Amino acid sequence: KKIREAVFVKEQGFQEEFDGEDGMATHFLAWLDGVAVGTCRVYFHSQINGYLIGRIAVKKEFRGKKIGAEMLKEAVTFLKEKGARRVYLHAQVQAKPFYEKQGFLAFGDEDQDEGCPHIWMKKEL
Repeated sequence: KKIREAVFVKEQGFQEEFDGEDGMATHFLAWLDGVAVGTCRVYFHSQINGYLIGRIAVKKEFRGKKIGAEMLKEAVTFLKEKGARRVYLHAQVQAKPFYEKQGFLAFGDEDQDEGCPHIWMKKEL
């Protein structure tokens, strides 16, 4: 929770960081030298009828070390082992190039989440 609060609430100004999905999600935590530096969650999203990877956050001082990419790779592998054939993200538009490098493709129109532009993305497994 502390990592998500630091990134999404304090750094980016989101108000509604925690929701009902947290209780049903599987959470990943990235560690570096014994320090928790990143997190993400995965869960089955009934509205899209598929698995969603979300709330990917890396502490500011640890960015640029491929931690986010490795965490995303682990989440995708986890979902593939669960039998998923496709995974989804609801990504901040500014992060779209990062996700494209990881094999995700944007689809649909941009929308807003607390005033921040987002885009749906998916990856076939």
